Amino acid sequence: MSTVTTTPAGRMAALARAELTLLGRSRTAVLSAVFLPLAMPLSLRSAVEQMDLKNVGLSVGLVLLPASIGFSLLFSVYATLVGVFTARREELVLKRLRAGELHDAEILAGAAFPAAVIGLVQSLVLAVGCTALLDVPAPKAPQLAVLGLVSGLALCACLAAVTAGFTRTVESAQVTSLPLILASMTVSGVVVPLELLPGRLATVCELLPLTGVITLVRGGWTGDLSMYETVAPVLTTLAWTAVGVFAVRRWFQWEPRR
Repeated sequence: MSTVTTTPAGRMAALARAELTLLGRSRTAVLSAVFLPLAMPLSLRSAVEQMDLKNVGLSVGLVLLPASIGFSLLFSVYATLVGVFTARREELVLKRLRAGELHDAEILAGAAFPAAVIGLVQSLVLAVGCTALLDVPAPKAPQLAVLGLVSGLALCACLAAVTAGFTRTVESAQVTSLPLILASMTVSGVVVPLELLPGRLATVCELLPLTGVITLVRGGWTGDLSMYETVAPVLTTLAWTAVGVFAVRRWFQWEPRR
């Protein structure tokens, strides 16, 4: 009698395909994950044009391009996955998956993969669109932009799992994810560059979860980050990711919170 041997990659791929099917059936999830990040940069263009950007060596395009990627990470990945993890937990899907061959990390990674791919593709589309429409030059240090995007995807997936651990229902996921979204949009350099903030406030904001990601993405296009200046955002992003992994292992809820 032959036995079928599965691999972690194969198990996660099967879970990712199922999750992508479920994600496509939710109109609300598709709207927030696909269309909202595409619309946000356009709605903010007039506000960014009123900022005093010349004194800090930035242009409208160099603000909106990293902002658009930040919106994709926040809405397509983070907010979407908070709802996904919460819904699958409350529907007993996670509990049943844990009874099979899948390990905990494989379950979370497989469930997060479709949203991460959407965020990745969307970020690339937005980068190309902003480059063409806003007269943004080609990235001078593309390796930094790639590093920022990839690390941002991993970080937002971890933070989504942490937030889901404290979220009771799918409906409340929109509320529990709001603090990080608002904080990132306002003081993590997504909308307002840190260069425009007061010195002490900007120093504190450099320690926020998404600040390092946005700094790396913007630095990839401007080429202004030296090797020394790259260390701080990289370490900040890695530190938050490590904290997220620890928090998931410590507080993530696999049983329904009823």
